[in-house]
Amino acid sequence: MVQRATPYVPGKQIDGVDILKLNTNENPYPPSPKVIDAIETEMKASLQLYPSPTVDSLRETVGELYDLSADHVFVGNGSDEVLAFSFMAFFEHGEEIVFPKITYSFYEVYATLFDVPYKLVELERDFTIPVEQLFQAEGGVIFPNPNAPTSLYMTLDSVREVIEQNPNKVVIVDEAYVDFADKSAVSLINDYDNLLVIQTTSKSRALAGLRVGFALGQPHLIDALVRIKDSMNSYTIDRLALVGAKAAIKDVYYTRKRVDQIIETRKWAQEKLREMGFCVLPSQTNFLFAEHYSYDGAILQEKLQEMNVLIRHFNVPPIENYLRITIGTDEQMTQFFEKLQQAMDQM
Repeated sequence: MVQRATPYVPGKQIDGVDILKLNTNENPYPPSPKVIDAIETEMKASLQLYPSPTVDSLRETVGELYDLSADHVFVGNGSDEVLAFSFMAFFEHGEEIVFPKITYSFYEVYATLFDVPYKLVELERDFTIPVEQLFQAEGGVIFPNPNAPTSLYMTLDSVREVIEQNPNKVVIVDEAYVDFADKSAVSLINDYDNLLVIQTTSKSRALAGLRVGFALGQPHLIDALVRIKDSMNSYTIDRLALVGAKAAIKDVYYTRKRVDQIIETRKWAQEKLREMGFCVLPSQTNFLFAEHYSYDGAILQEKLQEMNVLIRHFNVPPIENYLRITIGTDEQMTQFFEKLQQAMDQM
């Protein structure tokens, strides 16, 4: 089984004060001050005790955010773990699941690791997902919304179509970036018993270092995830992550303020790239996906790395000339554009 697994390759991690890191879609701003206060209090009080295996308090907090009860919420050690548990809970060995060909590469990793057959759906020429190709899946459907790395968002009407056209199979919508987009599919949960929505605290809430993700769905789906978790490790979330995530989720004002800042920066960064001759997809994420017809994307990425600027390049057709650029602060993006112009001038 180990031999057939092809591990996920994350963005390059380089430590250093002079590194401009725009390759892993991290939030450029710190988390809410309430997160720091909660963690400091917990550090002084309870680290000698095991955390709650049922994480009821955090489940209640997440549920309140979306007008759902705690039994509609599952919490895991980052959305990657929640995704892994979901593959084990809902996808069968002999039944083919469906997901886009250009998407989060962990889907192929998990499908291969758990011996689940899969069909890859080619994107349209404009990189949108052809919704009808997700209908009537034998084993289920999974896709990000917005998609990664393309940054494109599928409307809730289209999401609803996918759910209704797979009435007896679970449809998983991976919403890591949804806070930077239009609407979440969480609003559909009460209407469909086959919808599971997965989110993370890593992006909009700036908690990539704490590793807390969660799934939302009707209670029978949540029960299935709990059974998988408890068969492997009852204590998946540590005390610091629990209190930090709870504080972040409760501080709605702070999250919205930072998200709005990132969206404003995204708007002008997108226009700046277009002024420099790039084709930029209409992002609803905290990153931009762009290519320049006159410059090789891989070479641009290499030249920027030589200048201590990290962005992401995927050497996979049909996106092999595209670059994925995380939205930083205004200051960071100004610095990025200066370096990008230098790199283009050298080619």
